[in-house]
Amino acid sequence: MHYAQIQDKFGWIDQFQGAGTDDSAIKMILIDALLKHDGYVTADEWAEAFLNNRDRYPLFYVPVRNMFHKIEAGLVKPVDAGYGNMQSSSSAMSISPFGIVNAGNPRQAALEAWEAAGLIHGGPSAFCRDGAAVIAAAVAAAFVPDASVDDVLEAATAFLHPQSSAEMIDRIHRVLALVDEAEGYEQFRERFYENCIECLICDSRETVPCVLGIFKLAQGDGQRALEYAANFGRDSDTIGTMVGAICGAYRGKDAFPAAWISKLEQSFGKGSRCEQGRV
Repeated sequence: MHYAQIQDKFGWIDQFQGAGTDDSAIKMILIDALLKHDGYVTADEWAEAFLNNRDRYPLFYVPVRNMFHKIEAGLVKPVDAGYGNMQSSSSAMSISPFGIVNAGNPRQAALEAWEAAGLIHGGPSAFCRDGAAVIAAAVAAAFVPDASVDDVLEAATAFLHPQSSAEMIDRIHRVLALVDEAEGYEQFRERFYENCIECLICDSRETVPCVLGIFKLAQGDGQRALEYAANFGRDSDTIGTMVGAICGAYRGKDAFPAAWISKLEQSFGKGSRCEQGRV
């Protein structure tokens, strides 16, 4: 929805229902792989985890389904399964666990995320792999003691390919400049809609720069950032899960209201991996 439609229908959104969307489902698949393989996962191990989680297939978006069928049918190797798949945020939105297992080491987080993200995107849509590396690096950098918001933002793009990733880097710089120029969230949001919208709302060239812009606007405050994301419109759940991951790493367990955490745990249900402390 457009942010104006959200405002007209709901007012200011500051609550949620449910335990997640396709973003959450794919992230849980990645977590399964990381747990099984001692924290180190490539495209091969992530592909295996997808095949072991067929029950989540209805939640997959087009490029993830494309990858899944290629792997299931044995048409390609996992490292090649993402070639030519439609652009989306499917890898970036689920990639934050790479930042967690590489906490404090954004370079390694970016390298591992970029390699694994080739499972879903590659070739013409390789900029989506760049988006995944950005989010993983930002999460890892946010764990560094005494890191500033600017430190996290600098690390987010520091380990991308200078030339091959120029498209993603340029878009991020453009959005961060909008933050500096805007007089608050509402003006930033309006100018983003005027200058930074892509053809598809799920395009990581739109969502990932938006995430970093919101993180900067909120100065790492998790509650404020998630409310900004929910009221932003476009692919708001994906924007929310990415900026929430960075803020969670940046501020720790106190990044979000206790009532939100309790509500999320109840949504997962008794006996879930979340309740058992595995996630």
